[in-house]
Amino acid sequence: MASADLRDELICSICLNIYTDPVTLSCGHNFCRGCINCVLDSQEEAQVCSCPECRAEFEERPALHRNITLRNIAEHFRSTQPEPKPGVCCTYCLHSQVPALKSCLHCEASLCDDHLKAHHKSPEHVLSDLITNPEARKCSIHKKILEYYCSEDAACICVYCSARLHRGHKLEMLDEASMKKKERLQKVLEALTSKKENTEKRLQSLQERRREEQKRAASLYEKATVLFRDLRRHVDDLEKKVLSEISRQEEQVLVSFSNLIHQLEKGKDELSKKLCHIEELCHITDPLTVLQEQESESNDFCDGGGDVENSQIVCDPDVVQITEALDKLSDVVRHVKRGLSFQKSMDIVLDTGTAANNVHISDDLKTASFSEAEQTFPKTPNRFLQYQVLSTRSFSADQHFIDVDTMDSNSWRVGMLLSQYE
Repeated sequence: MASADLRDELICSICLNIYTDPVTLSCGHNFCRGCINCVLDSQEEAQVCSCPECRAEFEERPALHRNITLRNIAEHFRSTQPEPKPGVCCTYCLHSQVPALKSCLHCEASLCDDHLKAHHKSPEHVLSDLITNPEARKCSIHKKILEYYCSEDAACICVYCSARLHRGHKLEMLDEASMKKKERLQKVLEALTSKKENTEKRLQSLQERRREEQKRAASLYEKATVLFRDLRRHVDDLEKKVLSEISRQEEQVLVSFSNLIHQLEKGKDELSKKLCHIEELCHITDPLTVLQEQESESNDFCDGGGDVENSQIVCDPDVVQITEALDKLSDVVRHVKRGLSFQKSMDIVLDTGTAANNVHISDDLKTASFSEAEQTFPKTPNRFLQYQVLSTRSFSADQHFIDVDTMDSNSWRVGMLLSQYE
């Protein structure tokens, strides 16, 4: 009994729960800080502030004084209380805890299956789904059932609020306002559903395209691998053939050179003998002996060597085969480039309305260059002060590159502004 009396003293008259951060008004009554702030906020709209307990009015919004002693007592009491049992029980089953199935807004009671049958026979009773917190359906100020909806303040109010705080406002019954909101939500739901379906279709299409591109890339990868393997095999075969041909021609030419060198060495020996014999004749003093000598004085000598300097050591390799191999390599490169080229070039158009006075724009609006002579473009809010110009076209996603011709420039600058709009 003492515990129940203490609990009654620790209950906030607005939320009907144990105080949470209790504060005191100048009239002496205590409330939860959050509860009294909600009440005072609604009262300020009507320019009337009063205590929900004693109806004492205040000229201005009253100051809230923290009640530390009451807070400590409430926290100590809350810590000593057992945890409440889950679920909502029937209000009329006093001797046993029978689970409730519905709530009666008229009686403010929770009903089990047996008591629900009696309420079905009375038309004035309004049944609803089970309400776990009945106080949430009551006005925090007047403790009356919320019956109306104020569309101007977007608030659910009781009959007393409609007569005082929301007088002259557009009011609707809760069921009517709920139906209108459900209709609006249904339209939003249909729009979102359609948008979701379109998004799913786009997502499915992109995923399918991604799979196709992956298959295409894998196919190109396989083709390129086979082509390069064949190319390496052809190059290796060609290398062996060319080197073998060079070795064969080298051996053939070296044999020719060996024969020529042997003939020249033999001729050199004969010339040496002849030179010695002639020198001996030149030293003989007896004229008869010199004249009787039958040695040939002819200077003709066939070296048999031919034009050694102009002879070709090794013939050129088969250029036709090398050319064919290089042509195959070019075909492979072109094939791979065609297969992996997913991004097309973008054609930009420069905006003369944004160009600074020291930027010259070509007639085709494709080229921008620095102008030493100060130009006099008309002043616009979007015009840059120096060195800048925008394009009237934007780039799509993925990767892009910019070609900049700097051949005739000693100094140059280039930049890009990236922006994304929702």
